[in-house]
Amino acid sequence: MKSIFKLYRFVKPYRWYAIIALILLLGMVVSDLLIPRLTQRIIDQGIASGDFHMIWTTALIMLGAALLSALFALGNNYLSVRVSQNFSHDLRSELVRKVQSFSFGNLDELQTGNLITRSTSDIHMTQMIVMMFLRILTRAPLWAIGASVLLVITSPKLALVMAMFIPVILVFIMWFARKVRPMFLWVQERLDRLNTVLQENLAGIRVVKAFVREKHEVKRFEKSNIELMEKNIQVMRLVAILMPTMTLILNLGVAGIIWYGGTATIAGDMSVGKIVASVNYLTFALFPLMMLAGMLAPIAAADASATRILEVLESDPKVREKPDAGHLENPRGRISFEDVSFGYGENNVEPILSNITFTAEAGETVAILGATGSGKTTLIHLIPRFYDVTGGRITFDDIDLRDLKIHSLRSNIGIALQEAVLFGGTIRENIAYGRVDATDEEIRTAARAAQAAEFIEAFPDNYNTVVGQRGVTLSGGQRQRIAISRSLLVKPKVLILDDSTSAVDIETEIKLQDALDRLISDSEYTTTRFIVAQRISTVLLADKILVLDKGRIESVGTHTELLERSPIYQEIYESQLGEPPPNKNPSVEVSINV
Repeated sequence: MKSIFKLYRFVKPYRWYAIIALILLLGMVVSDLLIPRLTQRIIDQGIASGDFHMIWTTALIMLGAALLSALFALGNNYLSVRVSQNFSHDLRSELVRKVQSFSFGNLDELQTGNLITRSTSDIHMTQMIVMMFLRILTRAPLWAIGASVLLVITSPKLALVMAMFIPVILVFIMWFARKVRPMFLWVQERLDRLNTVLQENLAGIRVVKAFVREKHEVKRFEKSNIELMEKNIQVMRLVAILMPTMTLILNLGVAGIIWYGGTATIAGDMSVGKIVASVNYLTFALFPLMMLAGMLAPIAAADASATRILEVLESDPKVREKPDAGHLENPRGRISFEDVSFGYGENNVEPILSNITFTAEAGETVAILGATGSGKTTLIHLIPRFYDVTGGRITFDDIDLRDLKIHSLRSNIGIALQEAVLFGGTIRENIAYGRVDATDEEIRTAARAAQAAEFIEAFPDNYNTVVGQRGVTLSGGQRQRIAISRSLLVKPKVLILDDSTSAVDIETEIKLQDALDRLISDSEYTTTRFIVAQRISTVLLADKILVLDKGRIESVGTHTELLERSPIYQEIYESQLGEPPPNKNPSVEVSINV
């Protein structure tokens, strides 16, 4: 329960609703506990003496108590639902805000399926417990305490019979609680795995069908599904023991009271009304304990879910902003790497980059080339501080990135990532994602520069064309060009294109580069460009080309210089053009690639 109580701050804004709900609950319990006492009165004073007036008046009082209980229950239910729904709304919003604050390092550790489970199933579990606390979980102990007190008042001897069963119940409940909580953690972990497999399956459904792997994916899902089912069966098998055992204890208690009370009644030491009232109070005392025992499984599940939610809420972003971080004033776009190293995981256990040193002057175009896994994408992810360097430093206009406010840094950087991600909505909304106040002319200018205007304007709805989930209605090249348009629209001082023309033909790519050159020559758009590429044609006219090899800079220079002195660059050139690198200038190479 410790984890659940830590989430109390999400109930606090609605505490007055909760307090009123608990007051109504108290009124409902008092009304319910009056009924056995009134039953005793009817039997001992009304029926025994034949006093019909007593019977009718007491019956009317019982009816009034039942109506009051029902009204209190309605009010309690309404307020309980209101508090629990507001609690889950605020908690879900906070969880999403927290995830949005995470850096790439955090998201590498928390998979999509995992976060979906925590944002849906886990929050639903905790919401149900909040509602149950305001209804059953508080009502049950009040019932048990009130009934026990009234049972002692009614018949201290019969109360001793009940006292014999309470320790047995408590021991059984404690054993059950200790066993069931870790089992629910296992269930939620299996649900995480199931959601991850399902998310991957749905996201990659076209690849699955293209490679005729439907049966494989069904088997993979079925494996996770069976694991979840087996864990649920283990939990339910344990839960199935609970209620029959509690019912047996309750029935033994009732039998004990009837046996002892019946003997006392025959001996003339006890009235029938007392026996009836005592049986009712015993039921009121022990049945709530049964209810609580029955709630142990949901409580354990909610506590496990609360623990998983808190793991997210209490996680610190791996990239954090200094309290005294500053803003970029009149940024120029000069980026410098000074002996930079970086590795994934704790304590840099997976080194990716080592001793990276170079400077991109404001307005320069820097291309990054290298084999798969050489660290190209990782390098450019360090510029917007998606990750923090583990050694050395990176500066923007001679200011360490860690001394800048993250919003100030990233608002001056435009980036088209390796995977062109589009959101459900129109093409206009996707291009204007980073600048929602952009004018139509600015959107068209950015689209023309990215060579996207032609195909966009061919659609019947032009820029109001709905792209569908993740842009599935567009080709890979079209998605990439819209993503480039989006990055240009923010008029960045640093533009990062991470292999963002891989799905575009060479002719379109050259037109795109020419358009970018013309656009960037405008002082308003003057920017430093970082281009991650696989093709030689993409990097020919760069001011500076970095050739990466196993996380280190193998060579730096222009196309002509690298043809002369970089074995890796020469190898890439030969593998793409099918001939040894000639001693030619960049303009000749452009004609070759076209």
